[in-house]
Amino acid sequence: MADRRNQEVDGKVSANVERISTADLPPGDVLIRVAYSSLNYKDALATQAHPGVVRSLPHIPGIDCAGTVAESSSPNFNPGDEVLVTGYDLGAGHWGGFSEFVRVPADWIVPLPKGLTVRDAMIYGTAGFTAAQCVTAIVERGIEPERGPVVVTGATGGVGSLSVAILAKLGYEVEAVTGKAEHHDWLRKLGAKKMLGRDDVDDKTDRPLLAARWAAAVDTVGGNPLATLLRAVDYRGCVAACGLVAGMNFNTSVYPFILRGITLAGIDSAKCPRPERMQMWEKLSRAWKISQLDEIADEITFDELPDRVEKILAGKIVGRTIVAPRTSGK
Repeated sequence: MADRRNQEVDGKVSANVERISTADLPPGDVLIRVAYSSLNYKDALATQAHPGVVRSLPHIPGIDCAGTVAESSSPNFNPGDEVLVTGYDLGAGHWGGFSEFVRVPADWIVPLPKGLTVRDAMIYGTAGFTAAQCVTAIVERGIEPERGPVVVTGATGGVGSLSVAILAKLGYEVEAVTGKAEHHDWLRKLGAKKMLGRDDVDDKTDRPLLAARWAAAVDTVGGNPLATLLRAVDYRGCVAACGLVAGMNFNTSVYPFILRGITLAGIDSAKCPRPERMQMWEKLSRAWKISQLDEIADEITFDELPDRVEKILAGKIVGRTIVAPRTSGK
């Protein structure tokens, strides 16, 4: 089997496509033949052997995958079953989806929902699963479309673009924040009604509250934009937070929480409990399934990963990148 592995040689980390045996894979209940994985920011960090992601080398990144069961010792899965895996320790402490095969514990696996292909599942992937959790946090707070616009930061990224599309499908007026003006038309096709620049969500004053502008927010960047959103969301609003590319720290006061009753909903997709996990995939495959999946996705092979990793680390990726476990010559 071929895989994309990181190794350390003379203190330097390199990434290469290598052929190994399935016997070399970590232990687990189920062996999956991977049809697709996807490229996420966490995967890009893993290719750099980031210590917060990768625990030891050599390592195979890929925090999600979808494919077909090849072997199983679990009564819950049989050879030929179509399945997907997102989160848990895949691609971090456990070798991941940038491989022709993965072996994982059975309780990590979700049967492929009806209504999705394995390709669809990875266009959503970890990003879509995270977006669904963000939107769920807003919906469960009782914030209906009539309450006002919902703002999405990092709107051209994976989580951001899928959040825009899902919210628009549910009838929300979506305001999309991006520094990429050339992609405004693309965001409009996903359902965004208004475009905002990064400065619109980067208030640097020390005012504890700002004029209320939005009913809710999906924040994929963290840092000062998150602090700005908390101060500018209307009464009983909700900010779903899932990213940190703008910074892992932010400063705010208690005023948004005690005067406006704002909810800050932290979104953790990796360890999401299984019942909730199944609910998210049910939504993504049925009522929340969006029609623009192919427009959001770009497919690459292992050979193209180094270039895409550089781009995602530089914030130059738009939408979703799915990875087929092969080289361009095969």
